[in-house]
Amino acid sequence: MHPLLQPELLAQRWQKLLEHIRERATAVGRDAAEIRIIAVSKGHPPEMLESAVHAGIYCFGENYAQELRMKADYLQQRGYTVEWHFIGHVQTNKVNLIAPRATLIHGVDSARAAEALNRWGERTGKPVAILLQVNTSGEQSKHGCAPEEVFSLAETVLRLPFVRLYGLMTIPAPATAERVRAEFRLLRQLRDELRQRYGTTPEDFPHLSMGMSADYEIAVEEGATLLRIGTALFGERPPKLPKNVPSAHGQDA
Repeated sequence: MHPLLQPELLAQRWQKLLEHIRERATAVGRDAAEIRIIAVSKGHPPEMLESAVHAGIYCFGENYAQELRMKADYLQQRGYTVEWHFIGHVQTNKVNLIAPRATLIHGVDSARAAEALNRWGERTGKPVAILLQVNTSGEQSKHGCAPEEVFSLAETVLRLPFVRLYGLMTIPAPATAERVRAEFRLLRQLRDELRQRYGTTPEDFPHLSMGMSADYEIAVEEGATLLRIGTALFGERPPKLPKNVPSAHGQDA
């Protein structure tokens, strides 16, 4: 058995992480209760998630639609109730896999994706909760709308009757702490302007999804409400199978 499949070890890591986040939040005058951890289970076997639930972890994030479906079905069949977040880039042809399972969808960066989610919501009568993904680094290899496109995209989304916009998300470039902090600060500024332009209460667009295992401390200091943490909890992901070898877990390529 992989040592991290032991709930006791996962529980120790979980509690240590919670305590560290509380310390950082308190140091900058924030209430740690405003901050949630999404345990990023991408690439890990479903048995790892079962151990995580026994350790007290109930909110998971997946990047791939088929892997989300497989793991959600696995835990549901075993009687576990957990919350799923889809943290990958939304492809319109995967909406039917993502929308029924994800409480919050982080990776929406186009009107086309938002409209596809809206059509699903219209068919089912269930509104879809989303965040807009922003490319704060300017790297062409990264998904996300450009910062200057956030407000026009938000206007489109806010007109969709079955989509609910809850805030913004980013993945920073691998860089110095100062560069990462600047990207997180930019996302917060964009969210604050979103509130000023389109909000009706100070609580509108509450979420900033930013911060992973390597930079979550900076994210806490800069206002993150959702931290996407995988390695610090589960360790390194197992290596991917070659593309010509079928995955036992139905993971996307």
